Amino acid sequence: MNKVINDFSITVGTVNGSGSSTANNTILRAIFKMGIPVSGKNLFPSNIQGLPTWYTIRANKDGFIAHNERRDIVIAMNPNSFARDLASVTPGGAFFYADDIKQPITRTDVAVYPMPVKSIVRNDPNVPSDFRDHVANMVYVGVLAQMIDMDMDRIYAALDFHFKKKQKPIDMNFNVVKAGAEWAKSNLEKKDAFYLEPMNKTEGMIMADGNMAGALGSIFGGVQFVGWYPITPATSLAESLNDYLPQLRKREDGKHTYAVVQAEDELAALGMSIGAGWAGLRSMTSTSGPGLSLMTEFAGLAYYAEVPVVIWDVQRIGPSTGLPTRTSQGDLTFTHFIGHGDSQSVILLPGDVYECFEFGWKAFDVAERIQTPVFVLSDLDMGMNQWISKPFKYPDTPMDRGKVLVESDLEELKGNWGRYLDKDGDGIGFRTFPGNKHPLSSYFTRGTGHDEYAKYTEEADVYLNNMDRLKRKHETAKNYVPAPVLHEMKGATVGIIAYGSTEAAILEAQHQLDKEHGLKTDFLRIRALPFTKEVDAFLAKYDQIFIVEMNRDGQMAQILMTEYPQYAPNFKVVAYGDGMPASAKWVREGVLAKYESKKAKSGKQKAVKKVAVKKAAPAKKAVVKKPSGKKVTTKAVAGSKSKAKRK
Repeated sequence: MNKVINDFSITVGTVNGSGSSTANNTILRAIFKMGIPVSGKNLFPSNIQGLPTWYTIRANKDGFIAHNERRDIVIAMNPNSFARDLASVTPGGAFFYADDIKQPITRTDVAVYPMPVKSIVRNDPNVPSDFRDHVANMVYVGVLAQMIDMDMDRIYAALDFHFKKKQKPIDMNFNVVKAGAEWAKSNLEKKDAFYLEPMNKTEGMIMADGNMAGALGSIFGGVQFVGWYPITPATSLAESLNDYLPQLRKREDGKHTYAVVQAEDELAALGMSIGAGWAGLRSMTSTSGPGLSLMTEFAGLAYYAEVPVVIWDVQRIGPSTGLPTRTSQGDLTFTHFIGHGDSQSVILLPGDVYECFEFGWKAFDVAERIQTPVFVLSDLDMGMNQWISKPFKYPDTPMDRGKVLVESDLEELKGNWGRYLDKDGDGIGFRTFPGNKHPLSSYFTRGTGHDEYAKYTEEADVYLNNMDRLKRKHETAKNYVPAPVLHEMKGATVGIIAYGSTEAAILEAQHQLDKEHGLKTDFLRIRALPFTKEVDAFLAKYDQIFIVEMNRDGQMAQILMTEYPQYAPNFKVVAYGDGMPASAKWVREGVLAKYESKKAKSGKQKAVKKVAVKKAAPAKKAVVKKPSGKKVTTKAVAGSKSKAKRK
């Protein structure tokens, strides 16, 4: 049997709330510490403790860490999902299970390894009886470590990290790991092909989830106010702010320089955040799709009154409550047009946890420069799962507070300024902060009709001029939002467009399309709306462009068709939304299903030309009689009825 080294997946089936998270993260971090590229995907229920949950770890020596449908190694700890877990193992794979689960093993094409989980834990006097159910998960960590050559020192280091150097829980868990490994060494014969070997491909890298990264980026961006309300999968973003702000925003006098307020609902959370943004604070909130729906009216207010605020939307699949613990890119169209008037949002689209950190601080700069709400669209897969990343980099530019007038500016202007007056032609007016001592600094902020000097009016031409200026401001935003990232391939004949967390799957699919099918592609990952000039250039380059996204209807494709109707015939939508993270398999199969070779396209074009020639044949002359009895000759219009034929 040929060894399979550093290229397989491990899926653990357990019960929600059983404490398996510690065990699974220990495996994940131990593999990472062995220098092997790795990712972890948590599939958990939304409604009740005790239901089945799965955690999949993918190790890949080539650095491909997107979701993979294969189940090479499966560990079954839950009797309620046992049959399903056994059936999911890839032929030639390995099946580990707790031997107190007395169900039939119906597979002969996989290696089967029973584990005496309960007896190993019971025999350890250092494990209190009320901890046994949780620590029992460490048995499968030890058995697996022995069978695939996972480094025990790295397991210890992972436990040390998880328990923050607290020796008692580290020792209790590690002793169970060692007991499991020793039992496996004495009792199990290796029958599968899967092994780990140390590498150096994670050297200098970190592991983090997108929500924590976004929180840290926001702190480094100078966040001062956070209004929020709990909702899966965005809750941990605000919780991370609560964890890290006290550590990173300390003053010598002990006073806080920030406020984090849990509101009574999402509407109140955004209302508070807009108020803080109006007052001159760097202000934000976080939510998911249903919460964003409730925020719509206030989002429109901030757009029209031109108040900077940052809104994180960690997307889950809908509509309505949908599947709260599954991932999606289903909020793009809604966010783009959020409000109930002529509005267009500025949206940042991070593609990995590093960009969650980067856009965490950059979103404040864009919001204050453009004086508008800025939405950051992450998703559950990126937000709640662990990803490898290069270390986060401290912001390399000073804060951009935008066009703010202080007392000396107003003195120089002799108070002659207008809050919504466009002096520079970029659509952006100047603002003042409350507390400005100049007697002419104040203005009235309203969500109703107003002129350039913030005075109330319902004059039609004034309203129209104001809306045209907001449109102009949206165009200006193109100069400040992050540009797309282009992954080029020499000899590429078609293009791929995507955004967000699908990048990992698309990069792997690009490799497969090239090596297995000879199809070379260029891939443009859009990182913001409005679209920048790089998008214009990419669309003009190819006659086939595959737009890949995790939703049913192809929402990015819809927006691109609206913005670039001239290229719409070239678009091929590869959209799929089942709540699971994007995989290379469905990207590859989606592209191949809609790809047209040059030969096929040529034949199609010839057929279209023949039809066109046929339709263009001269129309026959029709002779009709008018009521007068005189004969009149008319030309029939191809494809329509001649008026002369009507009675």
